[in-house]
Amino acid sequence: MPFDLPAVTRNLLIANVVVFLLQQFMGDTLLMYFALWPWGPDQVAQTAAGSLVSIGFRPWQVVTYAFMHGSTLHLFSNMLALFMFGGQIERIFGPRNFTLYYFVCLVMAALAQLVVVKWFTGGFYPTLGASGAVFGILLAFGMLFPHEKMMLIFLPIPISAWLFVTLYGLAELYMGVTGTQSGIAHFAHLGGMLGGFILIQYWRGKLPIKPQRQLWR
Repeated sequence: MPFDLPAVTRNLLIANVVVFLLQQFMGDTLLMYFALWPWGPDQVAQTAAGSLVSIGFRPWQVVTYAFMHGSTLHLFSNMLALFMFGGQIERIFGPRNFTLYYFVCLVMAALAQLVVVKWFTGGFYPTLGASGAVFGILLAFGMLFPHEKMMLIFLPIPISAWLFVTLYGLAELYMGVTGTQSGIAHFAHLGGMLGGFILIQYWRGKLPIKPQRQLWR
């Protein structure tokens, strides 16, 4: 695994770490305004200083939420996956297309989460983390390197990347439907994978709307 990361992947890693550090200094301020809050009426919350503020969904949150994290472990796990797979995907896509791919995945993840919370699970709570974009990158790795060997932590047997990604996606679907690990945005993860799949298929010329030129076959 090369340590000379390409520019976009390296800058995304830095941006996520910097925002997490800002979260530690600014308390809940970033959370209230830049995490992803559900569609619907604003709600009133009390800040640590005792003042009342109105919080709720804002359009920019479909991007900003993905640069925030709830804990050091949350940040580490996402950044580790970005470090492991992001550079390889960026070298194939190129910086411009990789940037587009990353943001399409995180926006699709946000939209999936908004839909699920609004019409299925309910509740008023923030969503944050780069997991949707990371799952999109994992999906890309499985599609572009299908025969590379990977291992699940709980199943230390090498399996092909396409199978690893498929099993991971099915596990996320199962946990999302059954409510297993309810504090995790499983459908956001699936939304990121769906966004990545659609974009790759578009670039491959597999959709009814064709790109000006195909990037892969």
